[in-house]
Amino acid sequence: MPENEFRVLDGPALWSAQAHLPSVLGRQLVVTRAEGSYVHTADGRALFDGTAGLWHANVGHARPELADAAYAQMRRLETYHVFGRYLNDRAVELADRLAALSPVDDVKVILNSGGSDAIDVACKLARRHWQLAGRPAKTIVLSREFAYHGLHAYGTSIAGLEFNRTGYGSESLVPETARISADDVAAVERTVAEIGAEHIAALVAEPVQGTGGVHPPSPGYLEGLQRICRDNDILFVVDEVITGFGRTGTMFASERYGLTPDLLTFAKGVTSGYAPLGGVLIAPAVWRPFYRDSPDTPVFRYGSTYSGHATACAVALRNLALLEEEKLLPRVVELEFLLAQELEVLRTVPGVAGTRVAGFLGGVTLDDHLGAEAVADELVDHGFVTRPLRGNTLQISPPFITTDDELRQLVKAIGTVVTDQGDRRG
Repeated sequence: MPENEFRVLDGPALWSAQAHLPSVLGRQLVVTRAEGSYVHTADGRALFDGTAGLWHANVGHARPELADAAYAQMRRLETYHVFGRYLNDRAVELADRLAALSPVDDVKVILNSGGSDAIDVACKLARRHWQLAGRPAKTIVLSREFAYHGLHAYGTSIAGLEFNRTGYGSESLVPETARISADDVAAVERTVAEIGAEHIAALVAEPVQGTGGVHPPSPGYLEGLQRICRDNDILFVVDEVITGFGRTGTMFASERYGLTPDLLTFAKGVTSGYAPLGGVLIAPAVWRPFYRDSPDTPVFRYGSTYSGHATACAVALRNLALLEEEKLLPRVVELEFLLAQELEVLRTVPGVAGTRVAGFLGGVTLDDHLGAEAVADELVDHGFVTRPLRGNTLQISPPFITTDDELRQLVKAIGTVVTDQGDRRG
């Protein structure tokens, strides 16, 4: 076989997402069912879901309340679009509910199919806003180093994780984007000055960086970003796709950190992953130009077939009710305290370089001689799902229904595997 040719591997027809295929083919775990905080695989394993899927299964898996809500809605109206003069009642009801929960007063709500959709809409709306304001030079969208904002064209373009940006033939799929410091307000101010505020449309930031390694904001950082945006006529876009709907102990992390964004993106926790749904909360300064009573009022051309999907909205409404009925946000506060205690002990384990907590979100960074991916793989054999993230970090973000003992056992298992791998390498 010539040196430049390789054997082509076989595998399922389904192309795994975010995967180096030679590394996963032949050892993929097929999940067939789930219940509560556990998933079950085709080979008979029961695994504690230490990541709540992809940060989303907040109320736990296979809740009959949400299945019943979807069934009842489909029997009445599976969906109807929200284009032009048409709406469906569930989309209207959910938008009103979200507006009442919003950390920003008097918002309008755009609904779509997920977080990547929401980011795409928010960035386009930010640019459209400044065009209408007669400031066409304001087109650049800023985002933080190590940020993750989905993988649509705009999310790819504003990613602070370079491996998600490279390989497409240009520095940015969507032109006019730039990165800012992830934790230094003074450095952000310098970047804004270098680019020129007159060229910047928006700044997008996660309150807690998730895929970038579970990094809570440094003290004063988010407040500093908000001040910079206000001082320089830059729209402040807060990406709450992971943190929204209770993950940090408040309905939105913006409340926890005292933020009043111009645009707030959400997804995941709005339905706990039971139906694909995301969207944008839009402050009055941004939505009002599109609501003027004038024949010259512009149209913001957003929307996809499933925007405001009636069944997804019905599921979201029942999910939000569950958060309230079961007092899951106060429970997150308790779990944050316990997780912080447990991770403080874990920090003393040789091989653990550091830990971080923000709400019921934890990150465990390992020493360089250990690999987060190898540790996560071995944890499966102990009955626990974690996920390797940037910076040799393990993700901890179980469902809100997790018991104290389950959380302790997860952290204990991490310590055991880290110790065992360290001993084998020693």
